[in-house]
Amino acid sequence: MATSLPQPPQEAARTPLSADQLLELYRMMSMVRVLDERMMTLQRQGRVGFYGACTGQEAAFLGAAYALRKTDWIFPALREASAMLFRGFPLVPYLAQVFGNSGDVTKGRQMPSHQASSSVNQVSWSSCIGTQLPHAVGAAWAAKLQKHDTVMMAFMGDGATSSADFHSAMNFAGVFKVPLVFVCQNNHWSISIPTHQQTASESIAIKAKAYGFPGVKIDGNDVEEVYRTAKAAVDRARAGEGPTLIEAETYRMGAHSSSDDPTRYRDQAEVDRWKLRDPLDRLRTRLVEGGAWSAEREEALRAELLKQVNAAIEEAEKLPPPAPETLFDDVYAAEPWNLREQREEMRRLPPR
Repeated sequence: MATSLPQPPQEAARTPLSADQLLELYRMMSMVRVLDERMMTLQRQGRVGFYGACTGQEAAFLGAAYALRKTDWIFPALREASAMLFRGFPLVPYLAQVFGNSGDVTKGRQMPSHQASSSVNQVSWSSCIGTQLPHAVGAAWAAKLQKHDTVMMAFMGDGATSSADFHSAMNFAGVFKVPLVFVCQNNHWSISIPTHQQTASESIAIKAKAYGFPGVKIDGNDVEEVYRTAKAAVDRARAGEGPTLIEAETYRMGAHSSSDDPTRYRDQAEVDRWKLRDPLDRLRTRLVEGGAWSAEREEALRAELLKQVNAAIEEAEKLPPPAPETLFDDVYAAEPWNLREQREEMRRLPPR
């Protein structure tokens, strides 16, 4: 185990989540599970080109994101995009990004499953692994210089810890004590490479010690433990005490993405063992034991979420492609004459 979070501040973290908060988290985790199931089906049907599901990892990132204020910023990797929905981003434009059509706020310019929106303080990310980490450090340093109380949360997978960007970000964050929480979802596989081939360290969390700030390894499939740890780290960052690295141990129960076949490198027995630790099952059991949930409510929620997701898919899928002239949007703050002429020329071209 790596070094534990320092004391204080821990008051907020000691306060348990209420039944209503746990139900809110369970509903969102269930929404993400249904959404992933449906979108993977669409990809197999050829209706979208690519999708990255997070099945089995819902507690690790939603529990962490739940510890943030709306004014804080998220720097995601592949499996955290749906935190946007938790923060109020509408489902239809979220899905439109996967289709890459005119409903996408990023105008179809990003790869599918790379959702982002400044409206909910979630930054766009790159499939070049780990590049979001120095970006998060830069934003956190800016917040510190401007004396804002904003906290940045930077997500990564275990594979990203092998990147040079991880080292640069951790070193800079430690030296300048920026208000940042690093969250590593250690799902044991960086596509086909197991964690023990990523590092010889006893954990990922222990790496923080070398950079001069605390790291902690937790059960990433226990949403309450994730929240408590993230809340303590966020409070610490907001108090000016610097960054924290959280290693949330979890498991990617499905493929790395719709382009991957995990049966080529992973033993099904390992998957079956981790299914017994499914974060949704664990939280559902806790809610049932506390009298806050039942089989009837579960059936009703599943039906409601399927209806909501299917309706949003139907609406998003009908949207047309982005207009060709949007190619010229967002290039300059004030559009120069030559770009304006090119836009008008494109508009005069006959449709193909």
